[in-house]
Amino acid sequence: MTRKGRMLCAVAACVLVGSLGSAGSAAAQSDSQATDWSKLPYRDPQLSVEQRAADLVSRMTLEEKARQIGHAAPAIPRLGVPEYNWWNEGLHGVARAGFATVFPQAIGMAASWDAPLMQQTADVISTEFRAKYAERVHPDGGTDWYRGLTVWSPNINIFRDPRWGRGQETYGEDPFLTGTMGVAFIRGLQGNDPKYFKTIATSKHYAVHSGPESNRHREDVHPSPHDLEDTYLPAFRRTVTEGKVQAVMCAYNAVDGVPACASDFLLKERLRGDWGFRGHVVSDCGAAANVYRPDSLAYTKTAEEGIVRSMGAGMDLVCGDYRAGWNMEAGAIVNAVKAGMLKPAVLDQALTRLFADRIRLGLFDPPAMVPFSKIGPDQNGTAEHKAMSLKMARASMTLLKNDGLLPLKGEPRKIAVIGPNADSVDALVGNYYGTPREPVTVLAGIRARFPKSEVTYVEGTGLVGPAALPVPDAVLCVDAACVTRGLKQETFDGVALEGAPVETRTVANAAFDWTGERATSARWTGYITAPATGEYRFRFASDNGYRVFVDGKPVVEEFGVGDAPSILDGAVRLEAGKRYPIRVEGFQRGVQGRQRLVWSPPGQDGSDAVEAARAADLVVFVGGLSARVEGEEMKLQVPGFSGGDRTSLDLPAPQQRLLERLHATGKPVVLVLMNGSALSVNWADANLPAIVEAWYPGEQGGHAVAGLLAGDYSPAGRLPVTFYRSAADLPAFDDYAMKGRTYRYFGGEVLYPFGHGLSYTRFAYGPVQLSARSVGADGEITVTTEVANTGPMDGEEVVQLYLTHPGKAGAPVRALQGFQRVALKRGERRAVSFTLRDRALSVVGPDGVRRIEPGPVEVWVGGGQPVSRPGLAQAPGAKAEFQVTGTAVLPK
Repeated sequence: MTRKGRMLCAVAACVLVGSLGSAGSAAAQSDSQATDWSKLPYRDPQLSVEQRAADLVSRMTLEEKARQIGHAAPAIPRLGVPEYNWWNEGLHGVARAGFATVFPQAIGMAASWDAPLMQQTADVISTEFRAKYAERVHPDGGTDWYRGLTVWSPNINIFRDPRWGRGQETYGEDPFLTGTMGVAFIRGLQGNDPKYFKTIATSKHYAVHSGPESNRHREDVHPSPHDLEDTYLPAFRRTVTEGKVQAVMCAYNAVDGVPACASDFLLKERLRGDWGFRGHVVSDCGAAANVYRPDSLAYTKTAEEGIVRSMGAGMDLVCGDYRAGWNMEAGAIVNAVKAGMLKPAVLDQALTRLFADRIRLGLFDPPAMVPFSKIGPDQNGTAEHKAMSLKMARASMTLLKNDGLLPLKGEPRKIAVIGPNADSVDALVGNYYGTPREPVTVLAGIRARFPKSEVTYVEGTGLVGPAALPVPDAVLCVDAACVTRGLKQETFDGVALEGAPVETRTVANAAFDWTGERATSARWTGYITAPATGEYRFRFASDNGYRVFVDGKPVVEEFGVGDAPSILDGAVRLEAGKRYPIRVEGFQRGVQGRQRLVWSPPGQDGSDAVEAARAADLVVFVGGLSARVEGEEMKLQVPGFSGGDRTSLDLPAPQQRLLERLHATGKPVVLVLMNGSALSVNWADANLPAIVEAWYPGEQGGHAVAGLLAGDYSPAGRLPVTFYRSAADLPAFDDYAMKGRTYRYFGGEVLYPFGHGLSYTRFAYGPVQLSARSVGADGEITVTTEVANTGPMDGEEVVQLYLTHPGKAGAPVRALQGFQRVALKRGERRAVSFTLRDRALSVVGPDGVRRIEPGPVEVWVGGGQPVSRPGLAQAPGAKAEFQVTGTAVLPK
């Protein structure tokens, strides 16, 4: 083909002109005679999306079709089809694509209980996806990994157990809250254009998926019919029926013996049948292989049988198996079709869905037709987006306890900021994150907000062990004689340290500012001299993999990580003054950020932190967790943690010990928690004057925390999860039965209940007014109350409505069925109304059938649940009761 006959492309559309050679099939040979591809049906915007997609698929060879089923779909030049990478992450901002605005982690956004703000946030995220796409779209319209427009978020799994490391990615433990926030996020991502999607959202991981991480590729879950319909499926249903989500990701696990990605029940019967889903289904990465792998679910014996079962059930797209070099099943698809196992019509249906969605994104139409093509690279990380991140961070802040210390009265003379998360960017971003340009840690936020205070910072302790300090330049030498200070650095293309280095130079330390977006690896070699005799713990603080060798022996190995590594370190004993060979290796996959060699030298006992506290007027201890200790399939094995999950809900022991020593100084201590799941901070609740739950608050989190301490705004975050007193109060982690879990089915006393959060002002509720005293099965009832701000400052209240069905089999203790976040000026009153109908009035029976049944329904409307315990007052609110008079069976 001549240059004139090659593909001519605009930003979002390509037209192939000129002649093409033989394509290897009758359809391809016929197509090759065309001289103007822009006139073919799949290029005609006047035809329906389905007609266009079907026409394009009909022109492909079997081999071409098979390769399009993988997440990294290659170009088909003869058909004018550019390559497209379906894998893009956007949990709380554009992730893994360089600089982008980082919002609070999903669990933190859920703590805002603010669906309109969630939709606005997701709209900003989708704008940045469009900006990233425009920045890096190929001349032929192709896309790179993490630079496309199909977003694999939100995570709709129910956070049933706080030990799950990935619970931070969810919207909490309640189906109603999860569904409401999920629908808002989806609408923000997908936009409201009648013809084109701004981006395509993906509800994941469908279904009944929530740990343990160690067994996620082999887990076979057997939920009761009641729990399935009452807890695990409702939020997914809402994202389809209300949110109109265009993609769903099937999970790693099996449900009732059948892999989720091969389940007729989940994909065909529920998703496409009962709920009317018309988009595409993508596998979790490696989940298609789980169907047949002998070390996973082993549901079938061969890859061919596995792909037949999965595609037959309704899976359309394979995210490759990272355990097998990103195998995307193309060979198995070809073999299955040729063997008569996989019907060509099933393959064509999947491809039609996939290409229809690419067309709906405007990827095959002239840019002038696509309203979102006007979004350019400059609309990423703007000042307005940064302000939105701060707004969401403030909305997420949850005040757990306050004995009157907060807000601070003026600026303290001396503030001691202590703790492992005080100056940690990790604690801002959680997991599945982008790179913030100007992250504001809590320490930075406090220094900016209290410029007249003398702010002293001492880390004091690490998250789960001693504090990790940068290895000093002075202890490193290139050569054994220490003629030259520093280390030898070799930089390589790719992540495997293979081939000749592209650059070799002498540097001061094993540190690297990854600024590019291509895969790169580096090796540092030289010698290290120990300043004192004792145990040293080494780690390479990195967003990707690393390993460290001292004296020729491996100290820590965290090189083969799929996502961000854990906080795994390794210990070695060194003698004072002795020089040891050292080798450090690390890599990056396009995640921008600074990596550095750190160590925990002997002699660290937190005494410097205690001394700083004694000299201060106020102590702010910033602790908790990070996504380096709770997350996805980690190597970390320390007390309280296991493979990304937790075995204890307690504050990690090193932090707890230091916190008690700080309290013993007699200085007031504010505990700021940064974490993605519940912590059993019983001692802190009993002894400290104030506790703030800041979650993983995003790039502006430090400003949000400092503003809360200063009283610049009244906190209004509310817990999307229950804070239990102990993991011992819960059933076994791998037990998926809901009995004894979450506020809906837990019968004991908790530390902080779901929906809890304090304010700097006070709210009062008037009587609950009902539009009627009874309602039929096909009717509706309106619940209204007046909320007044009776306190000293303007503030926001989260008005929560709970229903209880006394005596009904299968009914929870109570269930959230409505909420509104309302802003009230000091002295202001406002009427707040909720309308209940249909599913809000129903209960799922033990048989898994959702029914509306006659009987009394108790209503509570308030600033939290109607529960209390010693030391924790019941939230303000009011109650009422009405009768349901009819009977109905509701759809699945």
